[in-house]
Amino acid sequence: MALFGIFATHSPESCPLNNKQNRETLIQIDDKIKTITEKFHVRKIHGFYLSVLEHEWEIIVEADSPHEIETMCIEVGISAFNTVKIVPLSNFDAVMKKIRGS
Repeated sequence: MALFGIFATHSPESCPLNNKQNRETLIQIDDKIKTITEKFHVRKIHGFYLSVLEHEWEIIVEADSPHEIETMCIEVGISAFNTVKIVPLSNFDAVMKKIRGS
């Protein structure tokens, strides 16, 4: 199991604050993501953050595979109006331990 960042961005025109259809999609995403994560072996959502003026989302998850995260993003609707990037993340202290040879 690993930690991943899901980074999603959209245009101001497609923002749920400005676009009625995507507003409905976001409501559905909120409902779906709470119940569907287990299906895609997403063990835990550590945080779901929005930068409203930047039109960016950051979701930190613990999961088995980036491929399953990708499929989850498609199924729940995140990719319907966002460009999505899935990035493996490392704990800062663990990296520092490696760097220091501990």
